[in-house]
Amino acid sequence: MSGIGMNALDKQVAGNHYKDLPIQPIEYIHANAMGYMEGNVVKYISRWRKKNGIADLEKAKHYIELLIELETRRAGKENRSQSL
Repeated sequence: MSGIGMNALDKQVAGNHYKDLPIQPIEYIHANAMGYMEGNVVKYISRWRKKNGIADLEKAKHYIELLIELETRRAGKENRSQSL
């Protein structure tokens, strides 16, 4: 740790698009035990105005689409296995 008394949440590498938020996305993601895809949605939605604009919204949308596809596929497999 480089700074005396500094914790990891006080430090942000490359920008301040998270530090300026009242609740950092990583704190929200961790507190709610979110998975990788849900966490990425929170991350991109939280920063889009201050970092990459529409590109971050597209990334969030992509993770939502992936999550829907994978969960739909998993639900289909579970339904098939329960009917056997």
